[in-house]
Amino acid sequence: MDPSPPKRVLLIVGGGIAAYKALELVRLFRRAGVGVRVVLTRAGAEFVTPLSLGALSEDRVFTELFSLTDEQEIGHIELSRQADLLVVAPASANLLAKAANGMADDLATTVLLATDKPVLMAPAMNVRMWLHPATVRNVDGLTGDGVRFVGPDEGAMACGEFGPGRMAEPQAIFTAAMSVLATGPVAAPPVLPLKGRRVLVTAGPTFEPIDPVRGLSNRSSGKQGYAIAEALAELGAEVTLISGPVDLPTPAAVRRVKVVTASQMLEACRAALPVDAAVMAAAVSDWRPERVADRKLKKEAGAPEIRLVRNPDILATLSQPGPERPQLVVGFAAETDHLEEHARDKLVRKGCNWIVANDVTRPGVLGGEENAVTLLTGEGEEAWPRATKVEVARRLAERIAAALAEGSEAGDVH
Repeated sequence: MDPSPPKRVLLIVGGGIAAYKALELVRLFRRAGVGVRVVLTRAGAEFVTPLSLGALSEDRVFTELFSLTDEQEIGHIELSRQADLLVVAPASANLLAKAANGMADDLATTVLLATDKPVLMAPAMNVRMWLHPATVRNVDGLTGDGVRFVGPDEGAMACGEFGPGRMAEPQAIFTAAMSVLATGPVAAPPVLPLKGRRVLVTAGPTFEPIDPVRGLSNRSSGKQGYAIAEALAELGAEVTLISGPVDLPTPAAVRRVKVVTASQMLEACRAALPVDAAVMAAAVSDWRPERVADRKLKKEAGAPEIRLVRNPDILATLSQPGPERPQLVVGFAAETDHLEEHARDKLVRKGCNWIVANDVTRPGVLGGEENAVTLLTGEGEEAWPRATKVEVARRLAERIAAALAEGSEAGDVH
């Protein structure tokens, strides 16, 4: 049997300082044996050159819609259809707006309108542009058309502002693209039961400083929370991921807010409200030092006396009745013994709707790729079989979508 032909990506490089990251993205594709052909917009050419992109891709770089040579040899229609996937990185606010409204006034937008292949976009723009209602509408429209998104990330920007809008890192874009290539084109628009819903997810540990170099934390890897955020986004939800310090890429189409301490996480959660559902998967430190030393504590001075005070209870706070309480609040319980008993007690004390409980003494759960959980609700308990954290996340996301749909009809979620 003949081997499958190598995959091909058509990379559209838009305008913006993040265009330089396209060079590393091309390298990643070529190392993986993926063919890359580049369409460089006029704005993109202000930041990277056709020569550098052509050298790395080992192929021609296309720039003009009305090029007699290009149209004779390949044509913009064939250019879009010879690829297995179209990747737009960076996808500027202007490119998003044109694609969302079916405009075709240059080679990049014409190719996007002419393609029948999957499209993956990596937005990059100023935070105010990303949060502008027009951009939100454009992203929603493109998502409804089947376009996938990866990022943007949150962080400092070239303009001096801070917030969501940074283009996802090349490795994250590459990973998302390879996932699309592995699954192949979508025959029909995806079912998005959470479209129009806003969901808050917390993930990872918190870190409570003792001095400038030491602190109290835990062994949470954040993998389960990140998988849940990605699964909810795949069902169409607008997901805000409040993350403690972990080394994980931001899931596609998820807005990530980075925090360190429990107090910062609570503040970020409050800022994300109102939401339809909140999934509190983070392992929040129960205690923090009453005082934080401004200099490193030296062992020569002897063992320090550290007085601990309680951290805010984020799950209980979000579960309190009121106009901003999410319709569905899901807590997590990591236990070492009497799993169901302790989880049921937590469900009652915190006032949340569901608890996802797991036994962290089982091998491979903390920091591993698999999990075995029990879902506790007001109606009973469900022990789910051991599965990958991605599979657990997808099952939970589907349950959340069903509960929100039922709750909207009945006016309540159990």
